[in-house]
Amino acid sequence: MEENDQTPPSEEMQPLSVTPSTSPSSNPTTPQVMSLEERFQLVRSVGEECIQEEELRNLLEKKPLPICYDGFEPSGRMHIAQGVMKTLNVNKLTKAGCKVKIWIADWFAQLNNKMGGDLKKIKTVGEYLIEIWKAVGMDIDGDKVEFLWSSDEINSRAHEYWPLVMDIARRNKLPRIMRCVQIMGRSEQDELTAAQIFYPCMQCADIFFLKADICQLGMDQRKVNVLAREYCDDIKRKNKPIILSHHMLPGLQQGQEKMSKSDPSSSIFMEDEEAEVKTKIKKAYCPPQIVEGNPCLEYIKYIVFPWFHEFKVERNPENGGEKIYKSFEELVADYESGGLHPGDLKPALAKALNTILQPVRDHFCKDPKAKDLLKRVKGYRVTR
Repeated sequence: MEENDQTPPSEEMQPLSVTPSTSPSSNPTTPQVMSLEERFQLVRSVGEECIQEEELRNLLEKKPLPICYDGFEPSGRMHIAQGVMKTLNVNKLTKAGCKVKIWIADWFAQLNNKMGGDLKKIKTVGEYLIEIWKAVGMDIDGDKVEFLWSSDEINSRAHEYWPLVMDIARRNKLPRIMRCVQIMGRSEQDELTAAQIFYPCMQCADIFFLKADICQLGMDQRKVNVLAREYCDDIKRKNKPIILSHHMLPGLQQGQEKMSKSDPSSSIFMEDEEAEVKTKIKKAYCPPQIVEGNPCLEYIKYIVFPWFHEFKVERNPENGGEKIYKSFEELVADYESGGLHPGDLKPALAKALNTILQPVRDHFCKDPKAKDLLKRVKGYRVTR
């Protein structure tokens, strides 16, 4: 075929604009009571890393309704990091005046052989995940949060999507794409299918396809988000997507860097019964006076404190009595000194988590649709 020096497809699409609004008050989502600095600090608190902070500040100053993108593969039951942490992050972003597009990556899950590549099962899992976010308190009123199914959106705008994917693929060598396979939970040493090589190019394209200003995903997705910024350099696009990468919550056992859906003991699932949560936390790795690599303390830092703004420990008077910690730093100081023992910390943690999860349990018990979805998802075999 003849070469054709055409404008890259991504430049034909709406750019990641940061144009000042002539009428900010016309947008009801724009917060009227928060200062620019307050909005910046709130959005910035979502990410363990931000590339780049000045770009984020400029975006919030000049664009009345920034678009944040987060995506997930429907691949099985939802653990607490995906359920509660994502809800906390999304609610911070909407409070700061952002619109959040949640990309239900059903085609991507199929490419990555989740649910054995069965798209019908994958879609069922996607519906179940949405039910959980509604039940746990994600701020989805109005149009602040939009759930978009990748298969539907790509099919409806294929003429925009596939030329963009092809252009990204054409401009990158295979080793560069291979470095991104971590986003699928794979390594460069794995025996990959051709579909899994294609996956990073598609995920990179998603960012531009969704007109995202901010990529709000986990640290494990960082490499493909950086690829998107490099693509902007290639096509000489000035406004690059800002990367806001959130912390990855570890598994409950020693040395588990992240939770695993295939290992139930490593995770708290969003619809776990009260007794299951207590048992899992009781068995969790939590060495006395050791903070580094302690998953129980990570749960308190990233879930309990952001949710309740305090941590309550109930003890017998002879063991120190009841104590309410108002900051994580105060708790850490007590734990390192031996003033707080794992035997008292663990029941308090389990109680806090169960309080957060109870509305989800209630929803899946009382709502017929949610109940049926959970039954079906629990019956599926998790595949890699």
